[in-house]
Amino acid sequence: MRILIMKRSTFYILLSIILIALLTFLFVSFYNRTTETFNTDVYYKGNIDDKVIAFACNVDWGNEYIMPMLDVLSENDIKITFFVTGRWANENPELLKDIYNEGHEIGNHGYNHINYDQLSYEKNKEEILKAGDVIERILGFTPKYFAPPAGAYNDYTIKACKDLNYDIIMWSIDTIDWREDSNKEKIKNRVIEKIHKSAIVLMHPTEETVKALPEIISYILDKGYKIGKISDVIKK
Repeated sequence: MRILIMKRSTFYILLSIILIALLTFLFVSFYNRTTETFNTDVYYKGNIDDKVIAFACNVDWGNEYIMPMLDVLSENDIKITFFVTGRWANENPELLKDIYNEGHEIGNHGYNHINYDQLSYEKNKEEILKAGDVIERILGFTPKYFAPPAGAYNDYTIKACKDLNYDIIMWSIDTIDWREDSNKEKIKNRVIEKIHKSAIVLMHPTEETVKALPEIISYILDKGYKIGKISDVIKK
């Protein structure tokens, strides 16, 4: 009986050691994963405590509205960030040069406008790298910011961006201007009702956005804010 009790005790001790080791492993794995995610430089807004708002315009279509948008921005002496897909840049090199020559910042929007949260690490890296190469060929430099189409990204996207030296840019204010029911007033109100320091405002080259921009800009400037690029609200 004594031997049996000792064996049971040994069994429970070993079981406890195994459980503690397993819990420790799970805790360390979770901690490392959350720490990595915390340090991935994914920005939903800027990190400076100042009254500056960044405009981010994602481009994969809407060519006919880009020059009118540039005119509005030029009239107000405002420079913003345009995130372009590699496919679009490859087909519209002169228009990309026009945007850049106006003094606007250029970001990477991936080569194809697809959901990057459904891609493997290799495919994420391929799409981002390919877009960067196209932009570098046309403009002579590689962007430092990546905006995933539809805001869709996963851990592989994060790793690919870290390996390629990109920061991931999301948004804190969405104009939702791509939706068919989005008109000038809706777009304007979606912005002016949510303005805050270091905001990142997402938009696209649409007819209603061009109509709304002058009033959005006027309202923001009247509130004492400056409007600029992604690099104006993010300091490393």
